[in-house]
Amino acid sequence: MDFLQKDVDITNLSNFKTRAFAKYYFEIHDRQDVDKLTDIIDFASREELPLLFVSWGTNMLFAFDIYNWIVVKNCLKWWTYDPESKILEAYSSEAISDIAIRLENDFWQNLWHRFIGLPWTIAGAVFGNAWCFWLEAESNFFEAEVLDLDSRQCLVLSKTDMSFWYRSSILKESWKYFIIKARFDLSKKIEKYSSDVDNIEFREQKQPKWNTCWSFFKNPNREQSAWLLIEKVWLKGYKLWWAYFSEKHANFLMSDWVATYKDLLDLIKLAQDKVKNEFQVDLMPEVRIIYNK
Repeated sequence: MDFLQKDVDITNLSNFKTRAFAKYYFEIHDRQDVDKLTDIIDFASREELPLLFVSWGTNMLFAFDIYNWIVVKNCLKWWTYDPESKILEAYSSEAISDIAIRLENDFWQNLWHRFIGLPWTIAGAVFGNAWCFWLEAESNFFEAEVLDLDSRQCLVLSKTDMSFWYRSSILKESWKYFIIKARFDLSKKIEKYSSDVDNIEFREQKQPKWNTCWSFFKNPNREQSAWLLIEKVWLKGYKLWWAYFSEKHANFLMSDWVATYKDLLDLIKLAQDKVKNEFQVDLMPEVRIIYNK
């Protein structure tokens, strides 16, 4: 496995920027690298080494100093849109926000307008069924080409196969697929509820920047917002060690430049405990917490 790098600093692969290293590391840039992935999977299986797939790191917290196994970074880039069929095909590391902007500017296609500013790749959006003001990634999803990590075969998963639901999909629940690319049918607007929110202004005015993975907890239901529950237990703007909840948006967990993952975990637990005690509601993370098991 000469192509595996060793002892790599992966601090910048999570938006929280907590200090972290990987014992083994590999980047996928093209289809030849996808082929190499099968060798890495075999190696990981023989050595009993778990695999962690990352892309932009906007949805994960590294809860470790050293990840003793294998980190694989997805760097697959390229997309195309057919204005006649209105089919979008995009490789998994493309930014969904950049595509949405180009669709509007170059093709007068605005179905993905609400995704402008959304900090997700195509893979992340499909994996977690990205949501923005009632528009979800599943809305126009058609199919995805994936690598089955068990069989080592490339498969095509349909919308039915994907089993989308709130903030999730079969990819997130099974952890057995690596998404290569996805296709979307943008011929019809599909949304659970309509919205006239100016999402660009909202992101600029209401959401903080810098070291955050955006909304940290899932909303318990449509009637209860995580940010409001956090505000009601007086944690908006609250700082514990070097971690804090934003003054702009209470559900944005932030890290200072010197924060450790332990600082963040302590604040997460504090919020969960206070909300549970006050409202009998379990706050569940939307951001993935990666432990060094």
